[in-house]
Amino acid sequence: MKHHFGDLLDRDGDYWTIVPNRERYAYFIGNTPAGSPEVRVATIGAEDAAWRNIFSFPHLEELTLHGPTSEQLLAIAELSRLKRLRITHARPKDLGFLAPLSQVEELVLEYVSGFSDLSPLRSLTKLKSLHLENLRRVKDFGGLHGITSLRYLAIDGTLDWKQPIVDLEFLRGLPCLEVLVFGFIISLAPFPAVRPILSLPNLKRLKLPFNLLDVREYALLEVGLSGVPGAHWGPFWRLESSSGREAWFEFTGKGAGRVKCGSANADQKCAEYSAKYEQLKAEVQSLAAQLRSGS
Repeated sequence: MKHHFGDLLDRDGDYWTIVPNRERYAYFIGNTPAGSPEVRVATIGAEDAAWRNIFSFPHLEELTLHGPTSEQLLAIAELSRLKRLRITHARPKDLGFLAPLSQVEELVLEYVSGFSDLSPLRSLTKLKSLHLENLRRVKDFGGLHGITSLRYLAIDGTLDWKQPIVDLEFLRGLPCLEVLVFGFIISLAPFPAVRPILSLPNLKRLKLPFNLLDVREYALLEVGLSGVPGAHWGPFWRLESSSGREAWFEFTGKGAGRVKCGSANADQKCAEYSAKYEQLKAEVQSLAAQLRSGS
């Protein structure tokens, strides 16, 4: 699935100032003269013959590489003053070319494949916001452990390909994380896979769809993060069909099922699942308390 170029970044707070995705086209450098002092934001791709002009812009702060060549990817290591970077539809063999960009504060990697190791990102000592989407060869996100400046992290896949994650232990190495966003993911760890989330001391907001994890994980998060916005799902959700002609109650949890709102047994099914969900929350109370206390 090709990227829709919608702006998926949570722009509440000061985490993101990079231009919205759809606006990238307005910043293609085209015939912009070398040395232009007014250029602060630029987009380049494989078709840009004058792409090397980016190195002559004295005030360049933000760059989007839209379908770049390998040469373009490797060359941006020279942009040591860059603060915001987006790379889309690229296949670098590794991310070592990013290591010299120590001033980057905001980084977006969308549909970037060819590598499996995220550890070069640890060199970005000022990185506060990171959006990772559709990284086809990455399963182990342990390379993010130790990015102590990171305050915002989003990991996403797509409707037709969910991003696998071996486990969430890397979150323990992100002590300043305030916003955690998961889109289309597959957690490969057994219950309680979400336990590292409960250890984040500065978490202010959590975004997680209601149907990607085992229902026990949602119960644990709801109990353990009771004061964190976004950490409340409840036992079911009402969803309308795209045609608007029917609606469903979707039960919280991966593979938990659903029932038509107009079904004769809808109320009974919802009541039964609500009771199950409350029972699960009661069962994880002691575990949530242990995890919060670090024991």
